[in-house]
Amino acid sequence: MNKKQIYSWALYDWANSAFATTVMAGFFPIFFSQYWSNPDNLSISTFYLGLGNSIASLIVALLAPVLGAIADRGSYKKKFLIFFAFLGIVMTLSLGFIAQGMWPIALLVYIFSTIGFSGANIFYDSLLPSVSNKKSVDYVSALGFSLGYLGGGILIIINFLMISYPATFGLVDAVEATKYSFISVGVWWSVFSIPLILFVNEPKFHQSENISESVINGLIQFRNTFNDLKKLKVVATFLLAYWLYIDGVDTVVRMAANFAFTLGFDQAAIMGALVLIQLVAFFATLVYIKITNYIGLKNGIYLGIIGYCVILFAGYFVESINHFYIVALLIGCFQGGIQSISRSLYSRIIPQKKAAEFYGFYNMLGKFAAVFGPVLMGTVTLVLSNVIDDEIKAARFGLLSIMILFILGGYVFSKVDISEGESIAKNL
Repeated sequence: MNKKQIYSWALYDWANSAFATTVMAGFFPIFFSQYWSNPDNLSISTFYLGLGNSIASLIVALLAPVLGAIADRGSYKKKFLIFFAFLGIVMTLSLGFIAQGMWPIALLVYIFSTIGFSGANIFYDSLLPSVSNKKSVDYVSALGFSLGYLGGGILIIINFLMISYPATFGLVDAVEATKYSFISVGVWWSVFSIPLILFVNEPKFHQSENISESVINGLIQFRNTFNDLKKLKVVATFLLAYWLYIDGVDTVVRMAANFAFTLGFDQAAIMGALVLIQLVAFFATLVYIKITNYIGLKNGIYLGIIGYCVILFAGYFVESINHFYIVALLIGCFQGGIQSISRSLYSRIIPQKKAAEFYGFYNMLGKFAAVFGPVLMGTVTLVLSNVIDDEIKAARFGLLSIMILFILGGYVFSKVDISEGESIAKNL
């Protein structure tokens, strides 16, 4: 193994996690509600935010497996990663220049930035088998997530200080500081993507093909693999389970700040909780791998599912800022672990020469799940707020509705035979 490639690959998580923290989980939901949308109707803002996340996820879900097949045929993993990362970076920078009240433009730019973020992750994930082996894949996957939480945590601390003390940074007010925070994410993302571009090698499993040949052969490969996937019971079952439980994880990531804001917590409290999640997750993800090595991969997934059910149950009863921070601490303990173990487990049961395509299916199912989760939470919140005339109570039930996805996901995952999947993958 090449350590330079490992750390260059993992550093991309450091780069793009700034978007996940500062933009997706942190400032965009609050800024969208208070600056671009209508601050007097939080239920409507929640609905539009959930709709925007779902549209972006749907687009990525539809493109992922086909682009993955094309990338496999033409060895375009890095090229597609760079393209989507560039789209995400440019759109994120653009968020810093949108005027107040222009919520349709802000939502559209956010959708494209999320497409760039999520699309690049397909090909980033597909490079995991290229920089690791069976012995190291769990650690390498965890290293990426761990560095991502640390990098995202560092930048969101800087951004929070910018918003809290704008004059210290030469800024007029918190609004200008928030816009510059979006710009800083784009710069951060672009700079720390450079090592992956320079030092990570992409293996070639097919003869060199031009783009038109890769498209044709990629579509043929996609059709064949889709037919084969129906025969690959272990992979198909895992993907269904992943589809269910990762939806809950993604929904918590994308909607937690909006939920906290609905409960009446101020921006400082929400940002403090996000920073706590990042710092705890940096250490907890690596510890989670150690625990999983002891209890087994399958039990590691079960541990994460149970942990998130506890998180949602605790979140329903949050009343004070101290309760909110306890929930944030729990999220930090489980978030990186379940994501990391899922990614590395999947790499064990798929053929490496079709990694991008199979990770396309992996991300497709994840994004289709993210289409459902935010809309489910937003719709339950909106409907119940009209029925019971209580936005806060409606938001609590909206959060709790996500638990069913973890329960169903855990049940389906119980049918996955990892050893059988590893054996089949070797012969493909």
